[in-house]
Amino acid sequence: METLSNETNELRSEFLHILPCQRLSNVLVKNCLLSLLVSNLLITGAMETHEAVDFRSEFLRVLLSRRLGQVPLVAECSKPVANPIFQSAIPSTAALESCPKEHIDNFKEMLKEENIHLHTEAGEQGRLPLLILSLKKKSEERRPAVVFMHGTSANKEWLRPWLEAYASRGYVAIGLDSRYHGERADSKTAYQDALVSSWKNGNTMPFIFDTVWDLIKLAEYLTQREDIDPKRIGITGISLGGMHAWFAAAVDTRYSVAAPLIGVQGFRWAIDNDAWQARVNSLKPVFEEARIDMGKSEIDKEVVKKVGKKNDSDYNYGLRLNDLFVMKQVWDRIAPGIASQFDAPYSVPVTAPRPLYILNGAEDPRCPLGGLVVPLERAKKAYNKTASPGNFKFVAEDGVGHTVTSFMIKESSDWFDKFLKQGIMTSH
Repeated sequence: METLSNETNELRSEFLHILPCQRLSNVLVKNCLLSLLVSNLLITGAMETHEAVDFRSEFLRVLLSRRLGQVPLVAECSKPVANPIFQSAIPSTAALESCPKEHIDNFKEMLKEENIHLHTEAGEQGRLPLLILSLKKKSEERRPAVVFMHGTSANKEWLRPWLEAYASRGYVAIGLDSRYHGERADSKTAYQDALVSSWKNGNTMPFIFDTVWDLIKLAEYLTQREDIDPKRIGITGISLGGMHAWFAAAVDTRYSVAAPLIGVQGFRWAIDNDAWQARVNSLKPVFEEARIDMGKSEIDKEVVKKVGKKNDSDYNYGLRLNDLFVMKQVWDRIAPGIASQFDAPYSVPVTAPRPLYILNGAEDPRCPLGGLVVPLERAKKAYNKTASPGNFKFVAEDGVGHTVTSFMIKESSDWFDKFLKQGIMTSH
């Protein structure tokens, strides 16, 4: 993997701050800036594919289209959160507590805790709350780091057992509140309210994409820290957090290792195979609002389906073209392209050759296995093409639905140890 020079880092930061993209009067200039953004944003290797660069360029264009304004990348100290907001029942932490950890007699005294607000863009949601745990330094050696993403309705404080386990093993462990969660939520309906607002107004992308922007800016911050090895930064997450990890790794190569848990799925496949109900039910308020606006008596495929293209045969999912032309579809409104050019068949393979371990439940109705057939086939080809077949792994745990398990926590932990501690970036 190539490292970026100081000059390139400065150029990358300069283009990251040219926001919002829609204010540029000349489309050609905008496209050139985005091309430079991609080439200087990412730490790419010689085996990086044109498909991967094109994917990132287009994804970044979408992200930039709804940014509020540029701000300096500033990290400010904040205070611990005493009573974090949960927007539904508090999830069990049993699986997180099973994570392998080193026994340290005086662990609490050795633990360093940082509470930080990182400014990623203008506005209240542009303030990214971080909880960073690590062992107090005994040397100046840079350490591996892992970013942890919570699921829907939870927060970074819920992640603490997971963060502590990794910190005990020498990692810098970073938890954060995704958009409209934790410190970024002003009520117990903040996330669902934001989804409805996005459907109504089309000016934000609270489902996955806005948080991915935060993760791009977070990667920029982490690579500047003196205690973190910029070549050894991993990312993982659960459910919604698994989706964040999946897309962040796809768009930003500074996340050198990824292990999304119960998050990777085929959005388009689910629509075309009538397997969309469980995912839609997890976001029901916004789909109910769309149903009302579209004059429907119930949520059906027409409410859910993304606007298609007449020549879109790449999915080979048996499309019925007459169903594809519906205005103001939910997915394209709240996460443009998630059921087309950014869906799993395209976003999973572009992570190659960086290590990627996808862990799902075999009986998960929100991430049905049928929707991963094409993405997995393409990913395997991409990893073979980049001479790194051992860097890709997929496991669907038998008898498990949409829940994270101790097996997944242990498997992902071993994955990070293998590639971030041992430094094995290519396995044949």
